[in-house]
Amino acid sequence: MSEEILVNVTPRETRVAVVESGMLQELHIERASRRGVVGNIYKGRVQRVMPGMQAAFVEIGLERAAFLHASDIHRLPAEPMAEGDVPAPTPPITSLVHEGQEIVVQVVKDPIGSKGARLTTQLSIPSRYLVFLPQSRVLGVSARIEDEAERARLKDIVAGLANGGGQGYIVRTNAEGQPAEAMAEDVAYLRRAWEVVRHAAERTPVGGRIYEDLPLPLRAVRDLMRKNVDKVRVDSREALERIRGFAQQFMPALADRIEHYAGERPIFDLYGVEDEIQRALQKEVPLKSGGYLVIDQTEAMTTIDVNTGSFLGQRNLEETVYRTNLEAAQAVARQLRLRNLGGIIIIDFIDMTDEEHKRQVLRMLEKGLSNDHARTSVHDFSPLGLVEMTRKRTTESLERQLCEPCHECGGRGSLKTPETLTYEIFREITRAVRQFEASQLLVIASPRVVGRITEEESASVAELEEFLGKSIRFQADEQYAQEQYDVVLL
Repeated sequence: MSEEILVNVTPRETRVAVVESGMLQELHIERASRRGVVGNIYKGRVQRVMPGMQAAFVEIGLERAAFLHASDIHRLPAEPMAEGDVPAPTPPITSLVHEGQEIVVQVVKDPIGSKGARLTTQLSIPSRYLVFLPQSRVLGVSARIEDEAERARLKDIVAGLANGGGQGYIVRTNAEGQPAEAMAEDVAYLRRAWEVVRHAAERTPVGGRIYEDLPLPLRAVRDLMRKNVDKVRVDSREALERIRGFAQQFMPALADRIEHYAGERPIFDLYGVEDEIQRALQKEVPLKSGGYLVIDQTEAMTTIDVNTGSFLGQRNLEETVYRTNLEAAQAVARQLRLRNLGGIIIIDFIDMTDEEHKRQVLRMLEKGLSNDHARTSVHDFSPLGLVEMTRKRTTESLERQLCEPCHECGGRGSLKTPETLTYEIFREITRAVRQFEASQLLVIASPRVVGRITEEESASVAELEEFLGKSIRFQADEQYAQEQYDVVLL
């Protein structure tokens, strides 16, 4: 499967697209006004301790205080744990931190919606092939490396490089097949980086940033560039030089795949990425068979409904449903990645009676998710025929990065009808007349609402005027949203 990484750089925004076999799979966006903070290390101060939540709120210089759970606070074990030991239960938060305490923390989840950033004191620093855990003795290997011999080889290499230094490492997926020399370079880099962090932590004031993760173009190359990536195409010469310099230092074997895109057409237009982004903001996702998905993102979870649409199939209903669900499973995996949807996800596939068909649909979904960089967990069909899954979320979804709630409906996705607003206005007129003295009333509303009142409800207006003994005038204003109106006493 051919894969390309496209880097589009403008003065205030950088976008990175991952394209597989000509189709957009992932989109990452970083804006100068709102850079993500995941991976950054700060010196914070404990603002409030919440024993009932087993958590504390920590001030780290962001807009909102960040959240630190007791389970994310590093504790040195009394003695090293033996294999098979059960971890000790998390002690009360009040025994771990206190209000006013200075504390070094790392962001593991960006602020999302109304929630502040999620923190940990269990610090980690990533490199090309490893994640360094300075406060741990763990030596782990990514679960995505499935070959047992390769896992053992990598673990032996890292154990030798760690040399009993009392610090931990996790081997990343990118390390598969890499020689010991490449791993040694990463270990040396990480040790230097940790020394810088340690010294900075002593000098940095409360609320200050001790360590910042790489900017998006370099982070994308570090995390996304693998052997199956054919090219990295960059439309900025300045960014190209920075990326090439980084690649030559940390991944020289792949540096020659990074090239400048100098075409007249914008790089995202050339690959159809802009059109794909627009489609990724729609609720409906058409399937080639004629079926479609409906994706609804809410605060609590994301729901995905699968419909057959115009697909009638060639054989019988069960076969039609099975084929549609197979195609939908592939599409769902891609959409989750593309839209960066996380948290709890409920998929309502079309009902199937054949158990083997259900297994095949789940396999197809899991296969589609196998290339996803975010951690996912898929459960079997529930008694109601729903598939429940989770996908780790560290940043806002694509929609919430690019859009804001509708000013007309306040994010509800629907508006009160002109008929509903008509009767609401009539009630407001009655309420106003009973509370205040006035000889005449003026109602200002949107043209659509005023049009309905004056055309279809003229008899009702006449009855209301007679009942109240007041004259009522209506004025249409193009500046008023459909649900907006004012009743003015004259």
